[in-house]
Amino acid sequence: MFQQFYYRFLRWPVILRVLLLAISVIIFFGAAIHFIEPKSFPSIFVGIWWAVITTATVGYGDVYPVTIKGRLLGILLVFVGAGLVSAYFASLAASTIRLQNSHIKGKTMFNGKNHIIIIGWNGRSKSVIQQLLQTHNQHPIVLIDDTLDQNPYLNRQVHFIRGKPYIDEVLKKANIAYAEFVLITSDQHKTEIHADMGTILTLLAVKGINPDVYCTVEILTIENFLNAKRGGANEVVQTNMQTSYVMMNSILSHGMSETILSMMDHLNDNHLTFIPIKPEWVGLTFQALGNLLQEDRKLLIGLKTGEDTMINPPLNRKITNDDELLVISK
Repeated sequence: MFQQFYYRFLRWPVILRVLLLAISVIIFFGAAIHFIEPKSFPSIFVGIWWAVITTATVGYGDVYPVTIKGRLLGILLVFVGAGLVSAYFASLAASTIRLQNSHIKGKTMFNGKNHIIIIGWNGRSKSVIQQLLQTHNQHPIVLIDDTLDQNPYLNRQVHFIRGKPYIDEVLKKANIAYAEFVLITSDQHKTEIHADMGTILTLLAVKGINPDVYCTVEILTIENFLNAKRGGANEVVQTNMQTSYVMMNSILSHGMSETILSMMDHLNDNHLTFIPIKPEWVGLTFQALGNLLQEDRKLLIGLKTGEDTMINPPLNRKITNDDELLVISK
């Protein structure tokens, strides 16, 4: 029985073991001084009070031993008790430092909910995180990457988890089951084909744990667009194709690239966004609703119905409940 307890005791955290020993010593010496000097220490509680004060080296002097046995016990308590208390606080400090280092190095689990998970560390993910931190984002941010040695945002509200994102244990550490949104960026250290393969593998792992989470993935090759959709991606960002479109527009209309970037920048006063349909807008024409929105400094430029987006639809197009409005909003 004692041996089993002893082995269990050895498996406890050091800080808990030292704390238990310190409490046991204080109770033992408190009871002992009561039996040695019952007049000076009329109850065990008074003895424990004296043991606590003596161990803490405060020494109020309201109660103290007067006999030789009592004073010898006090000397022993100073050596034993003070050492244990010092060891406890040293263990507490070491434990705090270990926890902080584990947090910095991405070894601690995230316990929040409704958070945004960003997978991969590169220029795109860095820019996304910076914009999220500067906007009125209410969702915690979790960054998963296996190339970083420590959290790049030590003083910001970003939880870092180090590991390969397609491994279940790593995703569970990010509390993927309760995530609100997942962004999977392309691995910049691989070729385009291999980067897309890694992205789709990560997507399958994410959807396997949380099929309902909204997941946006970055795909570099057009051949893997359908594979990403088949894997369960809610939205696929074709980086190379979108970049080529911006480049083409800059050739045909000089300065267009800066205009497009400005409209997509959520830190800018005017940016592209979708807004839902209000009941009173149903049945209005595109032209009538556009005139109405201009009063709120919103420029209506298109409609989204399901997966289809229509830019500059016919002016007499009727607005339905299934539509979303594409506007340039301030």
